[in-house]
Amino acid sequence: MRKEFFITSFMVSVLMISLYFILPEKYLLAHLSISFIFAVILLIGLHDAFQKKHAIKRNFPIFGNFRYLLESIRPEIQQYFIERNTDGKPYSREERSVVYQRSKNELDTVPFGTQQNVYNLGYEWVNHSIAVKHVDHEKLRVTIGSKDCKKPYDASLLNISAMSYGSLNKNAILALSKGASLGNFAHNTGEGSISPYHLEGGADLIWQIGTGYFGCRKDDGTFSDELFEEKAKLEAVKMIEIKISQGAKPGHGGILPKGKITPEISKIRGVSMDEDVISPPTHSSFTTPLELLQFIQKCRELSGGKPVGIKLCIGKRREFMSICKAMIKLDIFPDFITVDGGEGGTGAAPIEFTNNIGTPSVDGLIFVHNCLVGFNIRNKVKIVATGKITTAFSIIKLLALGADLTYSARSMMLALGCIQALRCNANVCPAGIATNNPHLMQGLVVDEKYKRVYNFHRQTLKSVAEMLGAMGLSSGQEVRPWHIVTRYNAFENRNYKELFDFVSAGDFLKNQIPGQYKDAFERSHPDSFEYIGSPEPMITGK
Repeated sequence: MRKEFFITSFMVSVLMISLYFILPEKYLLAHLSISFIFAVILLIGLHDAFQKKHAIKRNFPIFGNFRYLLESIRPEIQQYFIERNTDGKPYSREERSVVYQRSKNELDTVPFGTQQNVYNLGYEWVNHSIAVKHVDHEKLRVTIGSKDCKKPYDASLLNISAMSYGSLNKNAILALSKGASLGNFAHNTGEGSISPYHLEGGADLIWQIGTGYFGCRKDDGTFSDELFEEKAKLEAVKMIEIKISQGAKPGHGGILPKGKITPEISKIRGVSMDEDVISPPTHSSFTTPLELLQFIQKCRELSGGKPVGIKLCIGKRREFMSICKAMIKLDIFPDFITVDGGEGGTGAAPIEFTNNIGTPSVDGLIFVHNCLVGFNIRNKVKIVATGKITTAFSIIKLLALGADLTYSARSMMLALGCIQALRCNANVCPAGIATNNPHLMQGLVVDEKYKRVYNFHRQTLKSVAEMLGAMGLSSGQEVRPWHIVTRYNAFENRNYKELFDFVSAGDFLKNQIPGQYKDAFERSHPDSFEYIGSPEPMITGK
């Protein structure tokens, strides 16, 4: 192909030079324009032929570029011309459409019946009641606060999940905050600390504290009591969430390159502009379950008695059971536990972590709920669940599995105008949400988009209320596992109570421990996250 390119280029060059002498003067301008175009193409071809980085372009000068061009627009081609309404990952077109419609207050009904195959394995539904009830969507709220909490918070059933300023730009943060303020629901700051845009929007804030302690860190990166107390007592901060791990990259820290640290981010996060900022994979303020509970208690006291909870993706089961045993030993309880799923969320992460590390949200939620029930402390701790919430059914499903309330991140981004371009980690988000490029940011008009966040939240909770009423229930607290039915196989349906194992109150304390929990229970201890007992035998002979 390279030989053919050089022969063709030589022949075209000879032809163009010949035309210059043959054509009448009135055609010279057109000739020069065409010559310029050919010259550009020739230069591209020469560059392709002699560069060493891309074999395709080196072997197929000029034409090889079409491979990279088509690959760059593959997601758009897939989304706009190929996928069906029920296709698309991680959100289908149908799921995205309902968020767009509700955020814009447009018609969101579906004509001509469902496009789902209701006889496929895994299809899920709820059974309705003849005795339908009226449920007020504005009363779908949950009070968070344990016995040691002096300032409990009355939270909405649906809130904005953790997304930091920096990952999202100031326009996106401000629009989310203003929408949450108007709709009276909470906005989680993410671990990047509290920005002026969180405060300007006026939302109730859930301040997330990660391993980097941004906004409350000393120069050496450790936790600062004084800086934490200063921010935790802000009127806007309603709850504090200590992030142990996140679903996108459990067990993985992060690096904020110094080139991305602006003076504003340096001030907000409390970091230097002179070096990369490392978020370690684990906390320096505690190393044992008992120390974790003591840290929670300290944060609660420093905040003036506000609710303090933890966020984690379930990994080793014995470690969470160790935390539960520490709760009982110290009589200290987090006000809430946020269960994140190993399938990831808005956070960018290595594909191995997103695809293959961490317990998925459904399994993690059931496990956390069962542990709290088994240790007879479920009534002391609220559970916040995450997991691809786009519709009322998404929320009711999580409630059935044990959640008290929910978070959503990606759906809130869709409400802002996200088109699932999958460019969040490249600073080129075409919707102007996950980018700090000023040219792209200006496309997100705060005064227009915050209304869409408010609308999506309101319309979704109205649908939750209508769905609960259709089920014959009066509130989200009445949802139980048997309310959700799934097609188990070609000839059998099962509800969640039949499909999953749910323990009874105090079973673990009575030594009535189901088999799948027994080893983790026996190997857990409030004094340590480490493996208790004889180590498992090594595999030898490799």
